[in-house]
Amino acid sequence: MPGPAPKHPSTRARRNNPKADFRTLPSKGRAGAAPAWPLQPDVDRVAARELAQDRVASLQVELGEAEDGRTKGRLRRELSKNEMLVATLTLQIEQATDAEVALWTELWATPQAVIWEEAQAHREVAQYVRWKIRAEQGNLAAGTEARMLSDRLGLNPLALLRLRAEVERTDEVEERGERRRQAPRTQRPKKDGGDDDPRGGLTVVR
Repeated sequence: MPGPAPKHPSTRARRNNPKADFRTLPSKGRAGAAPAWPLQPDVDRVAARELAQDRVASLQVELGEAEDGRTKGRLRRELSKNEMLVATLTLQIEQATDAEVALWTELWATPQAVIWEEAQAHREVAQYVRWKIRAEQGNLAAGTEARMLSDRLGLNPLALLRLRAEVERTDEVEERGERRRQAPRTQRPKKDGGDDDPRGGLTVVR
């Protein structure tokens, strides 16, 4: 389990250079195009499609050699079933690849992508993308893996804090903080409505 997140510099009571050990990431995200998608299509689906394609080829040969109508009917039904399986797997592979590339492109435009690029974490990000897409398709185990990688990649505020980084604040937030810092401190209430100068209550004795 990850340890407690470090305190943000703004919450520390004593500090000389509060942001010396924290890095600020650009709020507009990483500039430039996303790297090339590094993973091949899902190996399980590709293998299943190849097996179905082999079965289709075998059934076509058997159907050509069959003589009685009953056998031909059975082979045609099985052939149709396997052809449908090939088409379904092909569509699933294409859709999954499109979804993975879309999420990959989106992630590489985030502020966190600056850290990933420096660390050469391309394949780790790609693994997160694959688990995330599978999770969105209903795979519960994939959802667990995606959450774990999400923490390692700093994809939520607490995880980003553990990486000792923060996204730069917007101008509005900075201006509000500056106004708060420049506001005069609340003065102590005056006693009896008198002046703050303690000498104000003295009289000269002759």
